[in-house]
Amino acid sequence: MTLLFDDIGDRLKAFRLGSGLSAEEIAKRIGVSRTALYRLEKGELVKIDTLERLSELLDVSVPTLLGVGVEYIGSAVSFFERLRQIEEASEHITVLAGSISYLLASEEFHGVLAEVLAESLPEGTDSRVSNLLEVLRRRKDSYMRRRPGILNLISGTEIERFLSNGLVGKIGLSPDTQFKRRAAARAEACHLANLMESEPIGVQIGIIPGTLPHNSFQIFRQAHRRLLALSPFRLGEQPNISAGIAMITSAEEALALHQRTVENMWLRSKKGCAGATYLRSLIAIHAV
Repeated sequence: MTLLFDDIGDRLKAFRLGSGLSAEEIAKRIGVSRTALYRLEKGELVKIDTLERLSELLDVSVPTLLGVGVEYIGSAVSFFERLRQIEEASEHITVLAGSISYLLASEEFHGVLAEVLAESLPEGTDSRVSNLLEVLRRRKDSYMRRRPGILNLISGTEIERFLSNGLVGKIGLSPDTQFKRRAAARAEACHLANLMESEPIGVQIGIIPGTLPHNSFQIFRQAHRRLLALSPFRLGEQPNISAGIAMITSAEEALALHQRTVENMWLRSKKGCAGATYLRSLIAIHAV
């Protein structure tokens, strides 16, 4: 197996961001300069003993840092940073998500997301929220700049729940807040319907009546490889950024099985103007 040092550097950066530790603190604790740490993240050859110290400090295995086999990621910040890195080199992205796909979401969605994520944490907002929002913003900026092709499959059942509950991080919010969040959910669904009607070049959206697999997944096609990412983390209604293990793999069997799943669901999904009409019917049912 060929080790790609740029990829190793990307993983180091992702796990550093997810750790909540500063670059200065990590560099000090593993006995290198901050400049040396940044060089490692840029893809400079890394010594195995340095990798072992980083592995212990960041609570991640050496094989995961090296990209040997499956990458296991227990931090939402690290996972979304890895997605950003992978998307930077991707020509096409296939997304199976719940009710929201962040890359296609509106600017208004990003604006309310900080409140929603903070609500979802038992202890309230912490550094995970600000760190994650920064990663997501860079990720969205990269997508808007590069515009890789994207195929997005969304569950009709989850859209209905999203419209019914609103863009909320937890239950038990005040009636006024619930009203505003349902309005935000309707606005996001309308944004999606508009995309389906206008059919921008390179954007394909399908809504599948019924449920989809609980965990989301994404397939990335790059010039010389494909990657599959599976994740319990979610950003829509009642998001999860605190629990679960995401995985990234290039295993051909896993890719083939998930690709067949996508193809089967795409065939029975509602697309284009027909999909937009179906989505607007759901919006009308759940109008406040």
